[in-house]
Amino acid sequence: MRNNLLSEKLTYTGESQTPTHLHLCSYSGKEVQEATGKTFASIAAKLNANRINWLQVHGMKDTETIREICNHFQIDFLVLQDILNANHPTKIEEHDNYTVLILKLFILNEEQEELNQQQLCLIHGNNFVLSFLENETTFFDDVTNAITNNILKICDKQSDYLLSVLLNSVMGNYISIVSNIDDSLEDLEEHLLTINNKHDIGARIQTLRRQYMHIKKSVLPLKEQYVKLLRSENEMMHKVNRPFFNDVNDHLQFVLQTIDICRETLSSLVDLYISNNDLRMNDIMKRLTVVSTIFIPLTFLVGVWGMNFDIMPELRWQYGYLMAWVVMLIIGGLVYWYLRKKKWN
Repeated sequence: MRNNLLSEKLTYTGESQTPTHLHLCSYSGKEVQEATGKTFASIAAKLNANRINWLQVHGMKDTETIREICNHFQIDFLVLQDILNANHPTKIEEHDNYTVLILKLFILNEEQEELNQQQLCLIHGNNFVLSFLENETTFFDDVTNAITNNILKICDKQSDYLLSVLLNSVMGNYISIVSNIDDSLEDLEEHLLTINNKHDIGARIQTLRRQYMHIKKSVLPLKEQYVKLLRSENEMMHKVNRPFFNDVNDHLQFVLQTIDICRETLSSLVDLYISNNDLRMNDIMKRLTVVSTIFIPLTFLVGVWGMNFDIMPELRWQYGYLMAWVVMLIIGGLVYWYLRKKKWN
């Protein structure tokens, strides 16, 4: 692995081929201005220090544009490298003039039953919020519409309120994913309670386990780090907006609790799956034992009559063959009746 402290070269480590493009939303209580462009120079003139500036960046391929944005907002070089590192762990990091949040967004591919993720980086300053996404997405379109239409007086509030709204959308994404996993686990539990189910339960458990591990890896670090946003020492978080961050924290706690429930359910499902397989195997062995028990006395009779002795009266009897069948059927029927009476089959 290359030492990133010894190089100024920037490299995007992800796989997204989305071309870098920008969307600026600059607003105040009086008006909203929007601008789009492929380079920072094309929208830099629209930035207004007297307004709240929300700059959305989609696509990380153009690293020089990312560098220009970070230089303009005085973002540290190490943070710039973290933005371009698509596999960076979830974290919340405080700096003197801004706060950095690196999160994950999830999209469930229902056809392949895979959980696709992309990195989201949010940088919050006194009068700006930067959001960096790897792919083109409509994830924050409802927030853009809320600003355009000034829903709930969002344009009259500070930049930290915008951050709380964006975090609320992220928590909504997490809630949707963990709820889907939880529902799927409940469905699996119902299937597993039926011994003779024909579903490929083992593969399904593994699929849900992978989804669970992805969401757990991304959300669990927030359990300890989100408190940084709630501390009274954080000057960029205004007191009037703290209830909104507390609301986000409530959603986060729900996600964490659901993750714990999923962990317990997964563990019990694995045990139930193994136990179910044992029961199914016992049922198969029981049926084989019943068949063997019926044919053991018949095999004995066939063995006796199959011996090559000259003096065996029934071999020359006119009705010997018919009698042999009658005896075998009677014995087989009696054994089967006995096993049914004992409820062995």
